Amino acid sequence: MRRLTVQPRPDWQQKVENLGFGFHTAETTYWDEGAYYVFTMEEVLHIEGATAELWEMCLKAVQHVMDKGLYDVFHIPSWVVPYLESTWEQDQPSIYGRFDLCYKEGQLKMLEFNADTPTSLFEAGVVQWFWLQEVAPENDQFNSIHEKLIAYWAHLKDYLNPGALYFGCVPGSAEDLTNCEYLRDCALQAGLDTKRLFIPEIGWDGMREVFVDLDEEPIANLFKLYPWEWMVHEPFGHHIPVDRARAKIIEPAWKMILSNKAILPILWELFPDHPLLLPAYFAPGRLASFARKPLLSREGANIDLVRDGQALLHTEGEYGEEGFIYQGLFELPSFGGHYPLIGSWVIGQEPAGMGIRESDALVTDNLSRFVPHMIIP
Repeated sequence: MRRLTVQPRPDWQQKVENLGFGFHTAETTYWDEGAYYVFTMEEVLHIEGATAELWEMCLKAVQHVMDKGLYDVFHIPSWVVPYLESTWEQDQPSIYGRFDLCYKEGQLKMLEFNADTPTSLFEAGVVQWFWLQEVAPENDQFNSIHEKLIAYWAHLKDYLNPGALYFGCVPGSAEDLTNCEYLRDCALQAGLDTKRLFIPEIGWDGMREVFVDLDEEPIANLFKLYPWEWMVHEPFGHHIPVDRARAKIIEPAWKMILSNKAILPILWELFPDHPLLLPAYFAPGRLASFARKPLLSREGANIDLVRDGQALLHTEGEYGEEGFIYQGLFELPSFGGHYPLIGSWVIGQEPAGMGIRESDALVTDNLSRFVPHMIIP
């Protein structure tokens, strides 16, 4: 794995906007093609194999949590547990997830799993692929995201209820809307009937006891780019288990377990000393060097890094009331002060590709850049 600098393409802004990528620049440049990472095929196969293995381990961990009734450590409300378990028992489908991995000195470690509402999908699946076709079409990329999304949406037809598949996200976020619309476009290419609406536009018909759209039509299927831990605390959340339409929601409720960082100590307990995992615990004191992470934080918020008992880095945020986990410290590699995090995608139960977020510090946050990659012979 190497980082190379390069001159950005002329008019790159217009080129990515033509793809529908409108949030390439925010407070700073988000899409950064002034550099790229190169991997050997051996390294990519290592990442691909690790992703498949981690996914299987995570599924075993979900079953373990249910068997042992460990919902309290995840702060999952008791009223939603029967519904959550029913989505697992019914094998309600998952379309995607993203493992955040640190790759350093030949070692690959899972830092966390974005299992419910991962973003940067469009950048990874489309934008960096078109970049590669222009700058180095003779090379390859770890990237079958687009093809796998279409294929798995087609596969899910038989699992969905009759009726349209709605795609919902919060209004006002260009990033969320772009990712949601990309997934919807892939579903359309797979032959699904789709509709778009924003989360606040979802209504509840108390007489019929069903969720409805703006036309009062029942919602039978919903892809929501909205976290389950938020949904269960919304006023409408309590209606989900009693919905007479039994709407199929993607990602399903069982993903609440995997999207919570409490899964990290569970995995360590189940697979101690596994080479892809870092030691992780619910209480401090067992690690001299560690990352303290809130169970439900996002975008690198409220993280404390400690090295040999000394504070190394702290990030602010609004999380932490739900509790913390303590994970062994495995610092991101530095490439001249640039710290890359590999996001490795699972699409339809299979490894599908990766995207790289790069920071100027050891914690990847909402200002971290997306940097493309390629495989070299």
